[in-house]
Amino acid sequence: MEELILARIQFASTTLFHFIFVPLSIGLAFIIAVMQTMYVLKENELYKKMTKFWGAFFLINFAVGVVTGILQEFQFGMNWSSYSRFVGDVFGAPLAVEALLAFFMESTFIGLWIFGWDKLPKRIHLACIWLVSIGTILSAFWILAANSFMQNPLGYTLQNGRAEMNDVFAVLTNQKLWVAFPHTIFASLTTGAFFIVGVSAWKMLKKADVEFFKRSFQISLIIGMVSALGIAFSGHSQATYLVSAQPMKMAAAEGLWDDSPDPAPWTVFALIDTDKQESTMRVEVPYMLSYLAYEQFHGSVQGMKNIQAQYEQKYGPGNYIPPVKTTFWSFRIMVVMGGGLLLLALIGLVLQWRGRLEESPAYLKWMVAAIFIPYIGNSFGWIMSEIGRQPWVVNGLMRTADGVSPNVSTGQLLFSLISFSLIYTILAIVMVYLFVKVIKRGPHEKLPEDVSATDPFNTEGNNYAFK
Repeated sequence: MEELILARIQFASTTLFHFIFVPLSIGLAFIIAVMQTMYVLKENELYKKMTKFWGAFFLINFAVGVVTGILQEFQFGMNWSSYSRFVGDVFGAPLAVEALLAFFMESTFIGLWIFGWDKLPKRIHLACIWLVSIGTILSAFWILAANSFMQNPLGYTLQNGRAEMNDVFAVLTNQKLWVAFPHTIFASLTTGAFFIVGVSAWKMLKKADVEFFKRSFQISLIIGMVSALGIAFSGHSQATYLVSAQPMKMAAAEGLWDDSPDPAPWTVFALIDTDKQESTMRVEVPYMLSYLAYEQFHGSVQGMKNIQAQYEQKYGPGNYIPPVKTTFWSFRIMVVMGGGLLLLALIGLVLQWRGRLEESPAYLKWMVAAIFIPYIGNSFGWIMSEIGRQPWVVNGLMRTADGVSPNVSTGQLLFSLISFSLIYTILAIVMVYLFVKVIKRGPHEKLPEDVSATDPFNTEGNNYAFK
């Protein structure tokens, strides 16, 4: 049992840390491509400076993200070898395509983009950053294809105690994939947008390069607003999907021990007692859960006790109820973060329309803090999705306890957990240091001569990226 707990802690910690970088890379790549497109179309040097300045953050984030992703994938062979043997023929295929196609595309065109300033024709150079953006999005697609099999296994056959893919079309048309993919992309665009908005707000408060950062703020805030709306609508699609495909996760997310009334209210707050299997002091919004589940204002949602009895008949004796408190509160934290971003974006657009953005220091301070809101929402969304699937590592096929490596000791797991945590801490310090250095220098600071001679962005004598 100790080995299982340590293996799960290590996987959760490395995945959550890696997931800091993935959404930011996807979001920044897209927004940078938009900025460079505006430069090519309008031939305004300000947009070129914006592209290069924010591109520096993207390159730093991308480099650190690659390292954390490599460490994460080691765990499948280290701590989860039983799982890897069982599902490798299905799970491995999307991951292989992600590495050979999407990541290869990203890496190739990042190089062309970095070194292609004033060497490639403008439109070809612009195509490079758009291909980088498309590559980051494709990477997310293939990784989610693998994860969606864990949530809703399709397109496989069981042979010799292992799952083997027999229908790649079923894997790629998995409904779970097509509700999770847009939700992830919108969340990533929001992460990138609010990062740029937050940094821009900080510089505007300092009265530094106001026009540059005000324009960056405006572009990113519009993208952030649209993306936040996309999160809301795609999140609704996921809720509708969960009712039919993963009813236990939906019931846990709502703290429903017994079947809900018809119509079903959505719970804003509740005290959950897992020992007594009851939820008390509920604060509810009438009809809302029925709408989330069925897109109509009537309909009952099954409770965990009822679903537990059904699963015992289907899968045999066992506890099929996930950690309810974690699932319940993770969902609400995610919703609050998404709603907060939408509200902040709406206020910002109103202030821009009235021409009062620079005269609103309190709002700008809030936007600096808002840099962290998408990360919180992303993390708790992932926690809700994965914890809510328990006790399954592959839903309905393999329990998490059966997936851990049988020959890895507690000491080995503890050593690797401490080692990985130390490496990640160092990477985090390095990344924050580099980010802060770029922010302090601003978009017009020149590098020392010994650095500018080798800097890939130093193509005009004026350098907008930093060591």
